[in-house]
Amino acid sequence: MRLRKYISFTILFALVFTISKPMNIFAEEQRVNAKSAVLMEPMTGKVILEQNAHDKLPPASVTKVMTLLLIYDAVAEEKIKWTDMVSVSEHASSMGGSQIFLEPNEQQTVRDLTKSIAIASANDAAVAMAEYIGGSEESFVELMNKKAASIGMKDSHFMNACGLDADDHYTSAYDIALMSRELIVNYPAIFEFTKVWQDSITHKTKRGEEQFGLTNTNKLLKWYDGATGLKTGSTGKALYCLSGTAERNGLQLIGVVMAAPDPKIRFQEVMKMLDYGFANYGITQGEKAGTVVGKIKVYKGDCDEVNVCVKEDVKILIEKGKTGEIESKPQVMESLSAPFEKGTKAGEITYFYNGEEVGKTDLITESGVQKANFADMIKRLMGKWFE
Repeated sequence: MRLRKYISFTILFALVFTISKPMNIFAEEQRVNAKSAVLMEPMTGKVILEQNAHDKLPPASVTKVMTLLLIYDAVAEEKIKWTDMVSVSEHASSMGGSQIFLEPNEQQTVRDLTKSIAIASANDAAVAMAEYIGGSEESFVELMNKKAASIGMKDSHFMNACGLDADDHYTSAYDIALMSRELIVNYPAIFEFTKVWQDSITHKTKRGEEQFGLTNTNKLLKWYDGATGLKTGSTGKALYCLSGTAERNGLQLIGVVMAAPDPKIRFQEVMKMLDYGFANYGITQGEKAGTVVGKIKVYKGDCDEVNVCVKEDVKILIEKGKTGEIESKPQVMESLSAPFEKGTKAGEITYFYNGEEVGKTDLITESGVQKANFADMIKRLMGKWFE
């Protein structure tokens, strides 16, 4: 009898542990057929499944997720424009592997080079953009490593912008998920390219104009319902890698595999992880952006208080079949001193699910407040006098 109770307790403990932490691997018979793997929900950053997630491995062309991220950063910061013309260097045109056969001194727009990277995994386009943003590929690589550190990629070091095998060029499945998350959450416009199966660019050289077809290297677009991207990679050293993204019923997922033994298996394994995520998890939302949740006192303003509202939508990942309620706890600052603009931070709202924090965003003022003038002060004093 004691033995039976011990066994029951052991099984119960194992189940609780599995629910509270991401699974290190699938059940043994479902182990991912790759050296490492991660399944992540990008809005929350929650890791749902992992297998050797922090092993440092060569990423091949999945490197270009970081290159694309820095391109979109540069556009957002107005350092470059999509319509800018980029002149291709000898170095960029000399890249081997997957390419769009750019010629030295050929000019292409930032948009068409970015499209070629995202769809056709073009090494020459990636290096051309690296040189345009960084001044040289070496300087751009410094930006890559700086960006990696800033978003918590602790298992990564880049040596080039395109992912060709190089000593000391490595990352991990977890870090790939992190940079993929950074790209698709901050720049969902990337899907404009990564969801495209075929497109084309125009080469303009001394021979005249020639159309060049682009075909996406990501077969998830053909094989998986809801696939949205993101990036394939393969070299002799890296074997077959993939950062695959998909969305169903408002739930986005990122599935990463590294060093799969053949190209078909990398897609199959990511699809298996995505299936698991969609079958077992759903997404819900806290209060919508703009929802008023309280008021804040105003000192020295032309009014005494102002509404406080939720700054942005918060997505909350929920495990299907798990009971519980979502609780929100707004924390409003004691007061603000005028003047201040609409949208000034006035606190935070935190969301809990079964006591565990699952999301957070700022609370902001619904309107701005001007500093009170002399007439405002007299009027206010008179109002208090006659209360």
